[in-house]
Amino acid sequence: MIVCHCEVVRCSDIRDAADMGACTVNAVCGATGAARDCGGCVFTVKRVLCEHLAAQDAAEPVVREVAS
Repeated sequence: MIVCHCEVVRCSDIRDAADMGACTVNAVCGATGAARDCGGCVFTVKRVLCEHLAAQDAAEPVVREVAS
């Protein structure tokens, strides 16, 4: 799905930017070009980024230390 029509940024572009280390809306917008023109997509960028980061957190195994 296209999130930013001005710069033709897709959800997959946002997820790829996050995978490359862009973990804030500002960083994602800088990496992808989203929200540079009209800014109408910024809330959708935030939603896609937050969902992707939450999914990554859920997929990571939890490591717990065992008291000896």
